[in-house]
Parts: sequence; structure tokens; C-alpha cells
Amino acid sequence: MAAVVLDSSITCPACGHRKDETMPTDACVWFYECEHCKAVVRPKPGDCCVYCSYGTNRCPPMQQSGSCCA
Repeated sequence: MAAVVLDSSITCPACGHRKDETMPTDACVWFYECEHCKAVVRPKPGDCCVYCSYGTNRCPPMQQSGSCCA
């Protein structure tokens, strides 16, 4: 099994601001506030968290098992 990547660069869909973040290993992130424009970002339909929608890496639960923290 491949190692889980905890770092992800998340890009705000409202303003395009990009920030490197460390993802939690045991939870999905359903809301993310952009530090630049203050928009509150939510996952796209069908995605479990903002990292799966707007990050460079999927969240740890998706990387490990292919299912999210439902």
C-alpha cells in the first residue's frame, strides 16, 4: 500500500488563491475559508471534502480506502 500524502495545495474556486495545507488524517473537511477572499468553500457534488474537490491530493481516507468519512 502506498504511503498517505498529508500535504495538499488547495485552490479557492472563487478567487484562485492557493495555499499549502496539511490535511487531518481522521476527518474530512466539509468547509474551508479562503484566507484571501474569505469565501467559504464546500465540496463539489459527489466529493466528500474540500481537499477532494480543490486540493492537489485527495483526503487521507480516500487515499487509504477509496471511501470517505461518511
